[in-house]
Amino acid sequence: MGGRWIERWEPEDETFWREQGERIARRNLAYSVFSEHIGFSIWSLWSVMVLFMGPAYGIDPAGKFFLIATATFVGALIRIPYTFAVARFGGRNWTVFSALMLLLPTGFAFAVMEPGTSYGTFVLVAALTGVGGGNFASSMTNINAFFPLRKKGWALGLNAGGGNIGVPVVQLVGLLVIGTAGALHPRIVLGVYLPLIVIAAVCSALFMDNLAPVRNDTGAVKEALAARHTWIMAFLYIGTFGSFIGYSFAFGLVLQTQFGRTPLQAASLTFIGPLLGSLIRPVGGSLADKHGGARITLWNFVAMAAATVVVIYASVVESLAVFLVGFIALFVLSGLGNGSTFKMIPAIFLAQGHRKGLAGEEAEAYGRRLSGAAMGLIGAVGALGGLGINLAFRQSFQTTGSGTWAFVAFLAFYAAALAVTWAVYLRRRPAVPDTAEAAEERNPRLGYAEV
Repeated sequence: MGGRWIERWEPEDETFWREQGERIARRNLAYSVFSEHIGFSIWSLWSVMVLFMGPAYGIDPAGKFFLIATATFVGALIRIPYTFAVARFGGRNWTVFSALMLLLPTGFAFAVMEPGTSYGTFVLVAALTGVGGGNFASSMTNINAFFPLRKKGWALGLNAGGGNIGVPVVQLVGLLVIGTAGALHPRIVLGVYLPLIVIAAVCSALFMDNLAPVRNDTGAVKEALAARHTWIMAFLYIGTFGSFIGYSFAFGLVLQTQFGRTPLQAASLTFIGPLLGSLIRPVGGSLADKHGGARITLWNFVAMAAATVVVIYASVVESLAVFLVGFIALFVLSGLGNGSTFKMIPAIFLAQGHRKGLAGEEAEAYGRRLSGAAMGLIGAVGALGGLGINLAFRQSFQTTGSGTWAFVAFLAFYAAALAVTWAVYLRRRPAVPDTAEAAEERNPRLGYAEV
């Protein structure tokens, strides 16, 4: 795929950005969001399919949690090669290919989604849907290269939020099908998405661009792997995105299993949390642009811990109303934290470039190079948090018949994430040459959070 290649791309040059860069970047962002949106819908497909799987399928709640955990696991792992594919094949070219790949799991699910299909077949098809999770990594890496640092929080937040909203949209489609045709017709949901996948691929081919200056850099990958901030941010991203995707996949099944909701009742509530969490993600990025990513992330984890306490209380007293309040608050906060943590990544590596003695375009190029490589790794590890959430729910329901102990584990994790954010990115340290104070003087909005 030769595609359309842009040879010169200098987003930090204000004249270039004003005269041509912004228009091109926004166009690529719009179609990136559309393709990533469909990818998220396919990745989260089994959060909807399990609602259609009544007694005739012969699968217990633990088996259903394993199906959605399988999709989460594959989607997390595949993010790593998808990240580096952008530089190897071009952002536009890879977006077309990755969109067309979604036909594979959707088509197979259409063929086998009926009682009598073996559980092993369902596990295999659930694994195939993981390719939708990879679309996020390649999309974020691609869009990161298009925008200047001062716009990255907003652009990455909008790109990710527009993609994340694919989760509640597929759940709304499932609700519409269950409410009109009944719980015996899951193939209608799949039939809706097959033509949308083709449309996403065609639009990407017609309206997106490849950036020639973005090239595979194995040195950047090795450096990102060796950088401690890559793994610290991956840990924090488990708490934000891992929570979002894990809760999104499990919400409907928790309502059915713990609160005895019917498929229609569960579907009518499942989409609310992911929808709000998706819509607020760009707000998290914008707040981080203004106030610093670490400050927003810290207070976000404080609020997530408080919301988890509410959920634990509701689970113990079996109050659905209180449970919904706390659980939906967790969705909103996970979306907000998604935006603030991803804003931190490019700023951290820009500040690291300054610490190495680089300045101006050299520092900016270093930051783009390292942050692009780190994003895929961070996104992959963060998505594994969703796997952990679904496995924790599976174990908790298997042993106690309730999700309470899973939420206790999540509370402990949020407390640890809060402590790490403060200790690494906000705690004041003695001044040394060209460290926190110097970087903050160059850009007061970076602060200690990104050094």
